[in-house]
Amino acid sequence: MDKKERIDRCLKQAVENGEIAGGCVLFIENGLEFCYAKAGWAAIESRTPIRRDTIFRLYSMTKPITAAAVMILMEEGLLDLYEPVANYIRTFERQKVIVGNTLAAAERTMTIRDLLSMTSGLVYPGKLNCAEKETAHVFEELTKRMYSSAPMDTIEFAEKIGNCPLAFHPGESWQYGVSADILGAVVESVSRMRFGDFLWKKIFKPLGMQDTGFYLQEDKKERLADVYENRKGIGLKLFSQDHLGIRIDAKPNSFESGGGGLFSTVDDYARFAQMLLNGGESGDVRIMQPETIRYLTGCGLDGKRQDIFSNWFGLDGHSYGNLMRVLYDRKLAGVLGSEGEYGWDGWLGTYFVNDPVRKITFLFMTQIKDFGTTNLTRKIKNIIFS
Repeated sequence: MDKKERIDRCLKQAVENGEIAGGCVLFIENGLEFCYAKAGWAAIESRTPIRRDTIFRLYSMTKPITAAAVMILMEEGLLDLYEPVANYIRTFERQKVIVGNTLAAAERTMTIRDLLSMTSGLVYPGKLNCAEKETAHVFEELTKRMYSSAPMDTIEFAEKIGNCPLAFHPGESWQYGVSADILGAVVESVSRMRFGDFLWKKIFKPLGMQDTGFYLQEDKKERLADVYENRKGIGLKLFSQDHLGIRIDAKPNSFESGGGGLFSTVDDYARFAQMLLNGGESGDVRIMQPETIRYLTGCGLDGKRQDIFSNWFGLDGHSYGNLMRVLYDRKLAGVLGSEGEYGWDGWLGTYFVNDPVRKITFLFMTQIKDFGTTNLTRKIKNIIFS
């Protein structure tokens, strides 16, 4: 049984077992498509199958694109990674940090680099401490206003987050949070363009990514995959709630989330991934210079920050930099791969990895609530990298 047959079997078994409604895999090696595989349904109820042009919600697989946008501004001399975030979002000037049971002034200002490495002290909504609780209040307001006549936009969201306490002093530790969303606002402030317009002009249009953006035109919505929730003892059920300020219906949204707001297809994202793997160019189009790509895809953490990141289940042997995981020690990893490979995944199960050593791009697309990277993702990756 060859790799294509093994991937087909994996996908079909996952559909038959009710693990996913449907999904697709794209495996590119040395710039050539090695295989494309699909199984199951984009919409179970209407019996709409997964197709090559099915559109998926990327969620956190938006983050590498946001990091690329920041690198473009850096390369153009418009942004310095050691600049204070407060230069662009005024509420980040005098931030407070949780210290024990009180709030204290931040020891130093938060920088753009802190945002790129998730060492900013910013968090996602939660109930653990006042940083998570106040961040949750911002998201509650964002969601409440999303359908009103006065929706919250990307800059206003960032300004409100700037007033929230930090979980730790900038640069002191590591925590996954809203840093990429703030970077989207920084891009807007620097470029004086809406974040989506900047991405279209600098990345999507040059690369021919016609089906990628923060919302979908009406004639494309029939290609949007439904989202499902895998309920224990019940099976797959349609999931129709907005999440983190992102509209599940793909309609226009004033808040353009750099942390998770993009919609795309497997082929569109492959164009972006292949551009990275080719040193910043695609055909006769250059998006970034090779040295910028090496920096974008080769950073990591150290000390306490790396120790904390290493607790992320399934990412043994990896580090984190510029909104992506990077494999630095394959002996520690629990999945096949090459040192120097990089990528990220998304809340609903989208996943990508680039391997510069073997010139491989691997993409997996599905839409299951809280899926992230699972056994299925790792099984398919092991087939590809074996």
